[in-house]
Amino acid sequence: MPGARGEATIQAGEQEVHILFTNRALAEVETQLKRSIIAVAQGFADGTAGVTEIVHLLRVGMEAAQRDARAGGRVTLSDAFEVLDEAGFTAVTVAVMEAVSAVLSFGTEQVPNA
Repeated sequence: MPGARGEATIQAGEQEVHILFTNRALAEVETQLKRSIIAVAQGFADGTAGVTEIVHLLRVGMEAAQRDARAGGRVTLSDAFEVLDEAGFTAVTVAVMEAVSAVLSFGTEQVPNA
């Protein structure tokens, strides 16, 4: 499906973990964290965001990917922590934020000065 989507794959040990972000997924993270996704992203730049934010983003991204693949099931924070422990904070954060950025920047190539 075309549109505002950001996808990535994270290598967690021997497992490939797919994540997907859409505007709906980002809104879900905002509700959970009670912060805008822009504030969360800025938090990684200025040091006010960390493990809590990335694990919530990861959980939502994993669940959205499962839903998209029609694999069903819920993804828990424990599931996300397992991936984070296996893959490492930096690898997960890079993959998640690149996928989030793809959603946030969708359509800007058509907008002058965006």
